[in-house]
Amino acid sequence: MPTTLTLKNIPDEVYERLKVAAEAHRRSLNSEAIVCLETVLTPTKIAPSERLARARQLRAGLSTTKFRARDIDTLKKQGRP
Repeated sequence: MPTTLTLKNIPDEVYERLKVAAEAHRRSLNSEAIVCLETVLTPTKIAPSERLARARQLRAGLSTTKFRARDIDTLKKQGRP
């Protein structure tokens, strides 16, 4: 059975970041907090072969348009990841 946890004295900045993340993911604050805790406390280990398979799958879904180094640098300077 799940346990209830009450958090006190959460710093305002942490609360605001949690609230923004919850809105972005369309979750309640409670659900977002649980996801954050699960992510940090129960990380999943991915085998190198699985990670490689995922990377290849993502690469296969990319556009065939080539990116030039200068285009990538321009996007970085614009603040894009």
